[in-house]
Amino acid sequence: MTVPVWFLTLPGVMLLDITGPAETLKLAGDAFSLHYTGPEESVVTSTEMQVSRIAPLPESLPAGSLLIVPGAADSRVAFATPQADLARRWLRRMAPAICAGEITLVCICSGSLLAAQSGLLSGRECTTHHEVITRLRAADPTAVVRENRIFIEDRGIWTSAGITAGIDLSLHLIHRLCGATVALDVAREMVVWFRRSGDDPQLSPWLRYRNHLHPAIHRTQDLLIQHPEQEWPLEEVARRVHVSARHLTRLFRQHLGITVKAYHEQLRIAVARQRLQQGEGAEKAALSAGFSSSRQLRRAQQRWAAL
Repeated sequence: MTVPVWFLTLPGVMLLDITGPAETLKLAGDAFSLHYTGPEESVVTSTEMQVSRIAPLPESLPAGSLLIVPGAADSRVAFATPQADLARRWLRRMAPAICAGEITLVCICSGSLLAAQSGLLSGRECTTHHEVITRLRAADPTAVVRENRIFIEDRGIWTSAGITAGIDLSLHLIHRLCGATVALDVAREMVVWFRRSGDDPQLSPWLRYRNHLHPAIHRTQDLLIQHPEQEWPLEEVARRVHVSARHLTRLFRQHLGITVKAYHEQLRIAVARQRLQQGEGAEKAALSAGFSSSRQLRRAQQRWAAL
């Protein structure tokens, strides 16, 4: 099934707020079909690039659509135009379908402002670029505005922070709609990392704990993910990622709140779970994941289930 994606395109739109999510979703193959709609057939973007062949605002959107509202380079100006007024009225007409869950609303950067001005964030948790947080609160005092979030979801409405957070959110949506394998393939193609918001539900260990920017930790995670079933002494891991064992331990504690060993164990549990889902017996699945026995696997599962 192909998911229709609609980009609300206004004059002054931040170009990367469109192209970032668009390129990310496009790399997922035929999973998404991209459409661009707005009050005008042609607009000038933040980079002075002109975008044409923009479709008129439709009366309705197909059920299951993603509606993406990008931000603007100068939202004070761009969202105070007749075109923005038309966009707000159109968003209000889409509100029943959004609230019913028929359409998923995705706001990138200051696009959250336009949604708030349209009454779509009332009573919902939301976020935006740190420089726009105060204006978002003023746009709808009933919105529950969260700071220091990459992205956040509340009842089918997603909002995100500045610019590149749109790529992070798009990868997360691919994971939800297409699965972890497709999302990881896209991330590797783009040479970017998965990051998630603090309030977002935990993902599988393959994507978990990627909400950081430290290269040594990323190198460690990539190394362990490649061969989670094998033994990885801390000294060997540290040598392979070019830091000391003591420093690597400190980095994991500081940025992830767990040890290297704990992270590795979560990966092994995930491997064992996959093997079990494929029909393997408990003992074989445990051994395939690097555990010494199914009993050791159960103990590991119990440790994490209690957290």
